[in-house]
Amino acid sequence: MKKTLLIGLALFLFHGLKAQRYYTKTGIVTFHAGTTVEDIDGINKSTTSIFDVSTGEFDFALLVNGFEFRRALMQQHFNEDYLESDKYPKSTFKGKITNISSVNFSKDGTYPVQVKGTLTIHNISKEIEVPGTFIIKNGKVSGTSTFNVALADYNISIPSLVADKLSKTAKVVVNCDYSLLK
Repeated sequence: MKKTLLIGLALFLFHGLKAQRYYTKTGIVTFHAGTTVEDIDGINKSTTSIFDVSTGEFDFALLVNGFEFRRALMQQHFNEDYLESDKYPKSTFKGKITNISSVNFSKDGTYPVQVKGTLTIHNISKEIEVPGTFIIKNGKVSGTSTFNVALADYNISIPSLVADKLSKTAKVVVNCDYSLLK
């Protein structure tokens, strides 16, 4: 009887200690890759992301053809000529928040974090480390990050015809409002 009670208590405690994970299916990723000659901005409002509070493990995924542009022709060139979204439909990030323990998810505040992992774009994977911020307000968790991506690092070539319009680097901005995964 005592043994059964101890096993039951251990299972209850273990279940209570399960990982706290946050997720979103509506994260927003924008990028700016224009120059002074032309604005080239894309926005994707259906980025998925999940992270684990106990381990700091962090995952992002988005469909490349989910980026929207001001002009349809820009969107077409982006998908067909540059990112080849039919051939490489998804971009991902898999990594870890290296200082997750510095974030108090039960206390309102702004918490700087470092995220390190593998970014895959255009079927090319590179190790990156970028700064981010978690904002905790009234029990809600938001995450932001801004970083640059060199297009050549991901085998995205710029034709000479548009070299003055397209930057060699894209400024990427990530904004996510997370919910607790139940």
